[in-house]
Amino acid sequence: MFPLRMAFAATLTLAAGMAAGQASAATIGLVPHRAVYDIFLKEASDRSGIEGVRGRMVYEFSGSPCKGFNTQFRFVTRIDVGDGVRVTDQRSTTFEDVSAGKFRFDNKSFTDDQLDKDVSGAAAEAGDKVTIELTGPNQRALELAGSRFPAEHMLEVIARARKGERVFESRIFDGSEDGDQTFLTTTVVGAAKKSTDTDPEAKAAAPLGTSDYWPVSIAYFDEKSKGDQLPIYSQSFKLYENGVTRDLTLDYGDFVLAGKLTKLEVLGPPNGDCK
Repeated sequence: MFPLRMAFAATLTLAAGMAAGQASAATIGLVPHRAVYDIFLKEASDRSGIEGVRGRMVYEFSGSPCKGFNTQFRFVTRIDVGDGVRVTDQRSTTFEDVSAGKFRFDNKSFTDDQLDKDVSGAAAEAGDKVTIELTGPNQRALELAGSRFPAEHMLEVIARARKGERVFESRIFDGSEDGDQTFLTTTVVGAAKKSTDTDPEAKAAAPLGTSDYWPVSIAYFDEKSKGDQLPIYSQSFKLYENGVTRDLTLDYGDFVLAGKLTKLEVLGPPNGDCK
């Protein structure tokens, strides 16, 4: 199984205090939406053994700070390795209550229709720690260093971008891999830009109107590694103030994937069920 980490909701987290995260949630509206991305191979080293990749990613986000945020994510790829084609299928369902500091996750991955990973559990912020209760495949409890959860981090990324902050670091927990580790990240935010009519995603992004976006990149590091190190994974994308992302680049080291937004459905107003 290639290390195709869950790429969203991926996937975005920072390290200011909890009070700052709650203030962000109160002032920033993440729009409920369903986004579809076409995935293709951007580049690959000879060592990867990959000759081509085609796929699709579907991400659905709903909810509000009042009732919590839900995500449904699916990422299917056909990977040409020269002497054959492997089909990978990642599926993720999460729920996050930002104000309560709670997060639930259920992640499954398949290769050629065979289940090769099934991880589920719940996490909660507890002072300067995060407590994890894994329910599958084996029940166990553990405690990790304090971290951000995905929606909480998305809200703070946007808040920092609004303030013009360009580089910041964070520890995140998103339930990916085996659901038992956090990741150190470095986030870089560029200056706000506007889309143009010649942008290849302009038609799909039409529901966003003339809204500005920020170019964002996030590098993930193994917290157990010592000394200077390369990221184990990085991603870049264009981020809108309402939480929609497009023009994805997913860098796994030996190969790089690109994702282009092909369809965007806005499912309701930001914070639509908050009165």
